[in-house]
Amino acid sequence: MPSPVLTIDRKSWLLLIFLSVLWGGSFFFVAVALRELPPMTLALARVAFAAAFIYPIFKMQGGSLPATFAGWKPFIVMGLFNNIIPFSLIFAGQARISSGLASVLNATTPLFALLVLASFGEERLILRRVIGVLIGLAGVYVLRDPDLATTEGQTVGMLLCLGGALSYGFSGLWGRRNFNNVPPLTTTTCQLISSSIIMALIAGAVDQPWQLPMPGLTTWSAVIGLAALSTALAYILFFRIMAQAGAANVMLVTLLIPVTAIGLGVLVLGEPLLPREIAGALVISASLLVIDGRVLRWARRRPAGR
Repeated sequence: MPSPVLTIDRKSWLLLIFLSVLWGGSFFFVAVALRELPPMTLALARVAFAAAFIYPIFKMQGGSLPATFAGWKPFIVMGLFNNIIPFSLIFAGQARISSGLASVLNATTPLFALLVLASFGEERLILRRVIGVLIGLAGVYVLRDPDLATTEGQTVGMLLCLGGALSYGFSGLWGRRNFNNVPPLTTTTCQLISSSIIMALIAGAVDQPWQLPMPGLTTWSAVIGLAALSTALAYILFFRIMAQAGAANVMLVTLLIPVTAIGLGVLVLGEPLLPREIAGALVISASLLVIDGRVLRWARRRPAGR
């Protein structure tokens, strides 16, 4: 039976806004770090440094790691869907497209999350949400570059980012089924440790990072910001909001992320702000507002209050 649709209270909305700033900044940090690090090595650095930052806090709070493989299994699967697959795909995609466009494509995450949760019986696929999904897909089409037919690299980059968003949808399903009663700090720490081990094997096979030249100070600063702020701290907030407001609602954070990511890309990296990106972001944002339903409920109630 589908779970009841949870709503977001004012406190959760404030946490969502803060989380959007942390994750919006991740696209900026990635764009900077990709200038010297290949995607798989950057994904490894993100999860490994984040695990190193969060583990001492985890221990100080009295946390303990699972003692058996069965205990680790839920965190390993969560790490695959929430870290390894999306980070690898999105970083590889962002190496081909702008950070702003990558963040807008990432805004399709709630659409994929809704479809995944509905397909597995975890969410009711009501008409309002179906309409929202269709509007969101139209927004993705608006983002399509007219020259994509002859720009293979950009096409691949967009598809990779959409694949990462789909993976996040499955992470929402797994999180709902397995972590409702798990403290956010435990979920964050264990999935990051699991991801670090697996990502070390992948990066070692693909990039051989020990043979890469030593990155500069700017790259190291971006990696630290990505790991400490956009990963360790962000995941604590993410799992806390998921526990309070539900998997589908927490994914609405991506509605706010493009604003931060595009702004940083334009102001700091000098990336162009294309009308197509603005239009696509607005259409996707409209789709998420329809899915959320609050504006529609407010509009229906307003005439009655006059």
